[in-house]
Amino acid sequence: MAAAPESPTDAPKVVGFREAIGFWCKLGFISFGGPAGQIAVMHQELVVRRRWISEKRFLHALNYCMVLPGPEAQQLATYIGWLMHRTWGGIVAGALFVLPSLFILIGLSWIYIAYGQVPLVAGLFYGIKPAVIAIVVQAAHRIGSRTLNSWLLWLIAVAAFLAIAALNLPFPAIIGAAALVGVIAGRVAPDLLKPGSNHGTAAKTSLPALIDDDTPTPAHALFRWSRLLRVALVGLGLWAAPLLLLGASYGWNHTLTQMGWFFTKAAMVTFGGAYAVLPYVYQGAVTQFGWLSPTQMIDGLGLGETTPGPLIMVVAFVGFVGGYLKAYLGAQSLFLAGALAAIVVTWFTFLPSFVFILAGGPIVESTHNDIKFTAPLTAITAAVVGVIASLALFFAYHVLWPAGRSGRFDWISAAIAAVAAVALIRYKRNVIQVIAGCALVGYLAKTLLY
Repeated sequence: MAAAPESPTDAPKVVGFREAIGFWCKLGFISFGGPAGQIAVMHQELVVRRRWISEKRFLHALNYCMVLPGPEAQQLATYIGWLMHRTWGGIVAGALFVLPSLFILIGLSWIYIAYGQVPLVAGLFYGIKPAVIAIVVQAAHRIGSRTLNSWLLWLIAVAAFLAIAALNLPFPAIIGAAALVGVIAGRVAPDLLKPGSNHGTAAKTSLPALIDDDTPTPAHALFRWSRLLRVALVGLGLWAAPLLLLGASYGWNHTLTQMGWFFTKAAMVTFGGAYAVLPYVYQGAVTQFGWLSPTQMIDGLGLGETTPGPLIMVVAFVGFVGGYLKAYLGAQSLFLAGALAAIVVTWFTFLPSFVFILAGGPIVESTHNDIKFTAPLTAITAAVVGVIASLALFFAYHVLWPAGRSGRFDWISAAIAAVAAVALIRYKRNVIQVIAGCALVGYLAKTLLY
C-alpha cells in the first residue's frame, strides 16, 4: 500500500492498483446520500484526505460526467479510476460502485416481494411512501435552483411538466424537443442557456496531489481515433452478445429480452440522473409491460434510497419484481428468476456509462466549454426539472389517494410527506434519517390507527 505523505506539503506517493481497489470497494458500501452526497464523499476522500487528485482536476472530471447520460457519481468514480490505472482501473472503480448496492437490493427486493404483506413490513412502507414524495420534490427543488436561471429555462421546465403530466408524451420525445430548443437558442441567444453551477464540494485545497493541476494527461487518456473505435466495438459487442443470446434462448418478446432492450434505451436518456429517467421507467415498466404496479414502483424508490450506490439502482428492484412475478423459470425458482432479471437490468443500464467514459471522455473534455455543446444539455436539464416535478405529482396522487379519486384523502400520509419535505429542504436532513423516521411513524400509525 502507498505510504501517506511525510508532511502536509509532500505529494502523495504512487498509489498501487491493489490499494485503489480497496478504496473503491469501501466507497461502494459508504456511498449513501444520492449524487450530491456521493460526490462529497469522493471529494473528501480523494481530494482532501488522500490527495490522489487535485481540486481542479476533480471538478474537471466531474464536468465530463455532468454532460453525459447516466449516474454522474458512478461515472466520476469510473473516470478517476481510469485516469489513475488505465482501463481496468476504470472498470473496477465503476463496478465496485455498483455491485454492493446490487446485492443488497436483490436481498431487500426478495424480502419486500415475499413478505410485503407482513404487518411490520406493511407499516414501515406506509411511512416510506410519503417520504418518497418529499424526496422527489427535494430533487426537483435542488436541480431547479441551480439550473433555472433564465425565463427560457423556466419555460422549458413548465412545458416539459405539461407534456408528460397532461399530454403523456414519451420521455425521449420531450428530451429531444428540449435539445432542439437548446441548439437553436445556443445560436441566437446563448446568454439564456448558461449552465448552472456544479455540485457543491468542500473548500479548495492547495496542497500537492498525486494527479495535480499541472500533471500531464497520461498517454492512455489522450484522444486517439484507433482507441475510440476499439473501445466502441468492444462495448457494442458486450451489449449485443448478451441481448442476442437472450433473444435466441427465450425469444424477442420474453421478459428478460425486453428488459435488456428497454433498459438499454433508458440508459441513453438519463440526462439529469435517476429522477429524470424514472418517469420513462414508469411508462415502460408499469404501463407498457406491466412488470410491477405503481405502488410497487414507489416502494422500490424508497428501497433504493436506503441502499448505497447510485439511485438508478432502483432499476434492479424493477427487474427483480418483474422477473419474480413473471415466474419465467417456474414456480419453484422465483428468487432465481428475480435475481437473474435484476442482474440483466443492471448490466444493460450501466454498460453505456462505462463506454461513455472509456471511449468518450477525451471528446467531452475537448468540447466542454463550447456553447454549441453545452446549450442543448442545459436545455435538457431544464426539461428534467419539469419531468421530476411531474413524477412528484404522480407519486402524490397514488399515495394520498390510495383508492383513486373516488377514495378518501390520506391525511396521515400527507402530514408525513409535508414534514419530510421540510426536513429535507429547510433543515437539510440526511435522506436515510428522513426515511427511517418516516418508516417508524408509518408503522406506529398503521398499528395504532388502523
